[in-house]
Amino acid sequence: MKRVTIRVPATTANLGPGFDAFGCALSLYTDVTFEETEWGLEITGCPEEFSGPDNLAYVSYCAVLASMNEDIKGLKIHIDAHIPICRGLGSSAALLVAGAMGANVLRGNKLSIQGLLNITNAMEGHPDNLAPAFLGGLTASMVDNGLPVCVNFPLHPDWEFLALIPDFTLSTEKARAALPTEYSRADAVYNIAHGALVLKALEKGDEKLLRNAMQDRIHQNYRRKLIPDYDQIEALVRTCGAAFCLSGAGPTLLCITQDEKLDEKLAKKLDSVTEHNWQMLPLHVEFQGARVIASE
Repeated sequence: MKRVTIRVPATTANLGPGFDAFGCALSLYTDVTFEETEWGLEITGCPEEFSGPDNLAYVSYCAVLASMNEDIKGLKIHIDAHIPICRGLGSSAALLVAGAMGANVLRGNKLSIQGLLNITNAMEGHPDNLAPAFLGGLTASMVDNGLPVCVNFPLHPDWEFLALIPDFTLSTEKARAALPTEYSRADAVYNIAHGALVLKALEKGDEKLLRNAMQDRIHQNYRRKLIPDYDQIEALVRTCGAAFCLSGAGPTLLCITQDEKLDEKLAKKLDSVTEHNWQMLPLHVEFQGARVIASE
């Protein structure tokens, strides 16, 4: 029987004003192994409640085979996940991407990356995490006539990313429910302008411009109320000169800087301003998207 292991990077979405549009792949990974068997389904490496047919890797795997009109045989899935669940780092997107790519590889790579994006976006609902997970690097995405359109943007090599990951979760559903259904024209214009400048700042390596451009009026001001310690951490990060934003829907907070010692500076002060435990995880941009790391 055939077997393949897919590695998918973590992703951070939105990047401040780029709500549901910007995304970036980061150097944290989930590896998923798929092995075809004669019958049945066996999923290991994850909590028991996720080991059934509603596991996102399996759902995505089946969706790709259905699009090819291929029979679904038995399957063993093993998940080695280092992307924390429900923390705003693309854990769900990683499973969807792994399942789609695993099915495609095992059945002869009949679909393009765009084809896999189309299928997974129909399940995820928006491509801001899927695009960097498939393509790597910095991406911007939109949906046109129901299909995702995704492009890469240049990124200055000196940026360092520091993820602040708390000891509590925040579901995407709850984070989305906190948002209003309508926005003013002023807020829409504000985010369009700031989003364009975020992309230029990331390309040029302009720290001052990035700090200013990373402001947002669409989602962060509403979601910050759901995240204990948000205000204190934001103030602390800004005193250190780094750009600051939510990672996806949160609760992970993201610092973007060219200061390789930012984690040391924050470590000295973080515990004194927070009530929860926050893990500091230095990350780099992952310029390579999902890929095969082993096959038989």
